[in-house]
Amino acid sequence: MFLNQMKNLFVLGFAVLLLASCGRYQKVLKKDDDNAKYELAVQLYEKGKETGKDRYFKKSLRLQEQIINKYRGKAQGQKLSFLYADSYYQLRDYYTAGYQFERFAKAYPESEKTEEALFKSAKSYYEVSPRYSLDQTDTKKGIFKLQTYLDSYPEGEFYDEANRMAQELQTKLEKKAYEIAKQYHHTLHYKAAIEAMDNFILDYPGSIYREKAYYYKFESAYLLAINSYKYLMEERLERALEEYEKYTKYYPQGEFTEQATTYFQDIQTRLKEFKNKTT
Repeated sequence: MFLNQMKNLFVLGFAVLLLASCGRYQKVLKKDDDNAKYELAVQLYEKGKETGKDRYFKKSLRLQEQIINKYRGKAQGQKLSFLYADSYYQLRDYYTAGYQFERFAKAYPESEKTEEALFKSAKSYYEVSPRYSLDQTDTKKGIFKLQTYLDSYPEGEFYDEANRMAQELQTKLEKKAYEIAKQYHHTLHYKAAIEAMDNFILDYPGSIYREKAYYYKFESAYLLAINSYKYLMEERLERALEEYEKYTKYYPQGEFTEQATTYFQDIQTRLKEFKNKTT
């Protein structure tokens, strides 16, 4: 019974504190006192960071929005500008956060928070980057912003994380380009597939999809050849043979070696028949 009474008192006390806090917030929000709004906005932001609860950042933002322009150029302006951007970031409004962090970095290039602002601005674009099959405008912006951070802070606090994210976004671009090229192959548009795979290899020489690109380029050349008119077949078989040699040169023990060898043997047999007919 004693424990239940203590529990009830604790709940009641918490409720009273909560109501008092809400009452203070509403008073400050309506009051024409910029200093009071600034102090409470900072307190609410710090409470949000401590608890991870969105409601504190939302309340802080409402106060910040009322005073941020008034503090530009003042001593507290730098801190408030960073909190403003980071509040949006904590609320996962990444488009607004990215823009506000950029503004902060331009306005306060010598600030101790500039590195973090540039990193979070870049990370905001990383966060909104869509899956590879969709438009990759934000992905490209993210790569650019992350590379800017990496170039500016080669020994920075966030270097490893930024580098990992940049590589992840780059791989997403590579996957999109590779999947487009592979789609030509799978829909039997072999000429387009050969050209697309060729462009992919040139554009992304270090890609994890490089071996697949070489293989499907070869397979497309082979399938194009054997499905051609007779008067085109020999020349296209020779082209397919060149693609086979490229694949095996770079990947002598590759993932597709067995299938590639089967195609190679068929190419040799067909070319031999052509030579026998001309002799």
